[in-house]
Amino acid sequence: MARLRDCLPRLMLTLRSLLFWSLVYCYCGLCASIHLLKLLWSLGKGPAQTLRRSPREHPPACLSDPSLGTHCYVRIKDSGLRFHYVAAGERGKPLMLLLHGFPEFWYSWRYQLREFKSEYRVVALDLRGYGETDAPIHRQNYKLDCLITDIKDILDSLGYSKCVLIGHDWGGMIAWLIAICYPEMVMKLIVINFPHPNVFTGTGDLEA
Repeated sequence: MARLRDCLPRLMLTLRSLLFWSLVYCYCGLCASIHLLKLLWSLGKGPAQTLRRSPREHPPACLSDPSLGTHCYVRIKDSGLRFHYVAAGERGKPLMLLLHGFPEFWYSWRYQLREFKSEYRVVALDLRGYGETDAPIHRQNYKLDCLITDIKDILDSLGYSKCVLIGHDWGGMIAWLIAICYPEMVMKLIVINFPHPNVFTGTGDLEA
């Protein structure tokens, strides 16, 4: 009897957890079913209308918000690619370089552009193949060596030898590799949502 009393709170907690997650999954399943039925109904009425692609005549106004910074372009001599970036803050201040993740572009850093422009020259880059930056068509043009070289060349083109480097997701992978291959270029490294490359590849060696 004493054992049953001891197990009862744990049993009740397990039952409450099961009930909670059952309700969550039932609600999600119901919502998904409703949206699926709407999609099927729309496809039945007019598939061409449902699947049509509407070209946008003008970009959303938020992308040209002057409070976010200035839109700039730089062409890299070696690769010949033109890179787009948005810069905020005075020239001459320490550089903060922001590398977005997949499948994003410079706008992911809109809050950071506003927040840090008083202390840094903040540059939110469109990486190779994203946003308004050139997108080579061959797969070999997106190897890590190319992406790392892009950042090094862009830093040189901006007139800086080092920066505060911040990367998110896939941009975090690039940021890690820049810090490993060119540590002299990185004053501070901040990586969001991406582990050290050795952890990611499973080598187990955590030394940079």
